[in-house]
Amino acid sequence: MNKSVFGLEEKHAAAISYVFTFFSGLPILVLEKENKFVRFHAMQSTLFGLAMLVIRFALGILSAIPILGWLARIANGFTGIVTVIVVIYLILEALKGNSFKIPVIGDIAYDQVNK
Repeated sequence: MNKSVFGLEEKHAAAISYVFTFFSGLPILVLEKENKFVRFHAMQSTLFGLAMLVIRFALGILSAIPILGWLARIANGFTGIVTVIVVIYLILEALKGNSFKIPVIGDIAYDQVNK
C-alpha cells in the first residue's frame, strides 16, 4: 500500500479528508504534496464542502423571505441530510481505494490534482 505524508495508508488519509469536508480536506490538501489519490479526495472534499456551505448559506438567506421561507427551510434541511449521506458514501469509497467522482465537483478536483 502507498503511504501518505502523514504516515497513514493512502486510503485512510483520503477517508479522513471527508470527515469534516472543507475543514479536514483543505489541511490535507495543503500538506499532501505527492500522493495524487489523497490529493484528489482532499480536493473533492474541499470543493464539496464549499459548495454545500454556499448552498446552505443561500437557502438560509432565502428562508427569511415570506412564503419562500418555509420551502427554503425544508430544502436546507434536505441539503444537510444529503450532505451527510454523500460524505458517508465518499468515506466508504475512499476506504475501498476507489476514486468516486461527484458530478462536476469530481471532474474539477481531478483536473486540479492532475495538472
